[in-house]
Amino acid sequence: MIREVRSELDDASTQHYAHLFDALSDPTRLDVLQHLASGEHRVRDLVAHVGLAQSTVSKHLRFLLECGLVHACPEGRSTWYSLSQPAALSRLVGAAEALLEATGTRAALCSHLQRPLTAADSSLEL
Repeated sequence: MIREVRSELDDASTQHYAHLFDALSDPTRLDVLQHLASGEHRVRDLVAHVGLAQSTVSKHLRFLLECGLVHACPEGRSTWYSLSQPAALSRLVGAAEALLEATGTRAALCSHLQRPLTAADSSLEL
């Protein structure tokens, strides 16, 4: 029976899931995602928000870009970062919150991550 279950597992898919959850397992990356849920930011904006060195923030942004959670939009000498899939990330955060609550932990991330701004919302603010 164990051999049957093992044959149904997809190692590549397992690695993709592990990579995604690795992206979400770091508190700094969660901080960055929460800030990006409120709208586009440059690296220097995120440095000011999270209080870490530019190189550290850039390293975390590279990881988030690699996972496909963040989108980069170069503009002149700056690059603006935003959530690539805000609605999907919001659903994932909601599911994680429900799972945490079901296991006895009450925790919630910022409301922006639960209801992130979309590109359309950002253009309305201009």
